[in-house]
Amino acid sequence: MERYLLSGNEALARGAYEAGVKVCSAYPGTPSTEIFENLPQYRDALYCEWAPNEKVATEVAYGASIAGVRSLCAMKHVGVNVAADPIFTAAYNGVSGGFVIISADDPSMHSSQNEQDNRHYARAAKLPMVEPSDSQECLDFMRAAYEISERFDLPVLLRTTTRVSHSKGLVRFGEREERPVPAYARNTRKYISSPANAMMNHPKVEEALAALEAYGCTSPLNRMELNGTKIGVVTASIAYQYAKEAFPADASFLKLGLTNPLPMKLIREFAAKVDKLYVIEELDGFMEEQIKAAGIDCVGKDLTGKIYELNPQLLQERIFGRKPETVDVGVSAVSRPPALCPGCPHRGFFYTMSRHKDFVIAGDIGCYTLGGSAPLNALDSVVCMGGGFTVAMGMARAFELAGQTDKKVFGVMGDSTFFHSGMTGAAEIVYNHGNVIPVVLDNSITGMTGHQDNPGSGRTLQGDIAETLKIEDILAAYGYKNILIVDPQDLAAMEKAVQDALASTEPAAIIARRPCLLIKRIKHDIGKCEVDQDKCIGCKKCLSVGCPAVMVENKKAKIDPNQCVGCTVCAQVCPKSAIARKEN
Repeated sequence: MERYLLSGNEALARGAYEAGVKVCSAYPGTPSTEIFENLPQYRDALYCEWAPNEKVATEVAYGASIAGVRSLCAMKHVGVNVAADPIFTAAYNGVSGGFVIISADDPSMHSSQNEQDNRHYARAAKLPMVEPSDSQECLDFMRAAYEISERFDLPVLLRTTTRVSHSKGLVRFGEREERPVPAYARNTRKYISSPANAMMNHPKVEEALAALEAYGCTSPLNRMELNGTKIGVVTASIAYQYAKEAFPADASFLKLGLTNPLPMKLIREFAAKVDKLYVIEELDGFMEEQIKAAGIDCVGKDLTGKIYELNPQLLQERIFGRKPETVDVGVSAVSRPPALCPGCPHRGFFYTMSRHKDFVIAGDIGCYTLGGSAPLNALDSVVCMGGGFTVAMGMARAFELAGQTDKKVFGVMGDSTFFHSGMTGAAEIVYNHGNVIPVVLDNSITGMTGHQDNPGSGRTLQGDIAETLKIEDILAAYGYKNILIVDPQDLAAMEKAVQDALASTEPAAIIARRPCLLIKRIKHDIGKCEVDQDKCIGCKKCLSVGCPAVMVENKKAKIDPNQCVGCTVCAQVCPKSAIARKEN
């Protein structure tokens, strides 16, 4: 049978297709994004969309399940925090069509603000959880998850990690399973989450979990690999791959794919077959704590640690004391901290803000988080999606109560984040008379996760033309009377907009609008800047904008023509007009 080289995310998309899924909704977030980017190829068989946020995505997908079709939602691990409200209630209500929720966790925080272990969500929400360890299992476990969902009348949490999501492996395809859609019949007892109904639903959930534990003891998702009796390893997800490399060939393995509820009877049987039992898992001791609580002797986190990703070399060193052999090739890697791209529209805004030491700026999650890095250093906080406005509100209130009237507070977020969870923060500021200037950095796309469309971009995930929601119209509807729209690469105009907003006697907001240069469907005005070496005095003022294309060579400014796009921000800050745009 022919096999295909797929990432875990690509295989998950294929698995959803083969499982007969019909409705898919998600909000992009690394490392989950590519799952939904690979679904439009199946648009003849299913519907897929980018939702404004993860809560909306979960509710859309769950609504489709209630209506009788198999459905899917996906998000990164912190997105589950946003979606938790409907997830917990859906567990009590149950499903009609199978319903799968993908949580893509990010150990070592490659692109995240924390490395929370979302296995705990499965226990807290009382959901079955499956964890694939490679691309083939991503496809197969997706199909199995829908069978489990419908068999036990529960949504299923499918958890991946960054390595599973982005590593590639050979995958065998199957055929799509078209599940008949039953005629819809109202079921208020099941789906209206009133306290009386919830009280009757809770015992049903507990019974389902007990049945799931029994099922897990015989499920093909959980398997023993018996090679010897000295060492036994209980493991799951990508940690299985690491452990297979790190442990000796005669070690036996209990590889778990269904990890909530844990199949404790099966684990006990496996433990009885070996002299010493290890539990190998990334992040928290989720399995180890439960296994020890069941009275089964094992060792794990005391050796492997509770933070960051594991790998085979770390396991060998921490468990067996064997340090990996290394070869000094005489080359040291030069660190390259992340920076806003050359020509990034956010640069002009953050440069403007960096010049005012009395400004306090609450930031948000997106490309613009880099506004807090040197040399711009123009952010005071970054907490979570949507927190740019609301954290700023809390800071402003605190300054007022402390009598620190010299502080001027700004809340900053991007256009996609505004639609995700910023609109309620904007309402909070205007409703509660906040002394805060909300700023939307509108680059016309969801930039950080790879250019996914959003309600302000004019297109859907499936490529259809959509209504373009105007941020200024939303702000005006909320009651902002002074909405300043400015091109952030015009530094004089950007400064004026900031000062006008501060001087406004009515609620004011700023929209710094310029499309991201990487949007392919827009024709951009691209050029090059160059330095007149005779005029340059080597003051290094141009370095203060933090553009990767600008550098100093032989004590004079130099611009890398391979990176420069001619945005002229560096030219605008040069005190000697030594930098100018060269037209093509």
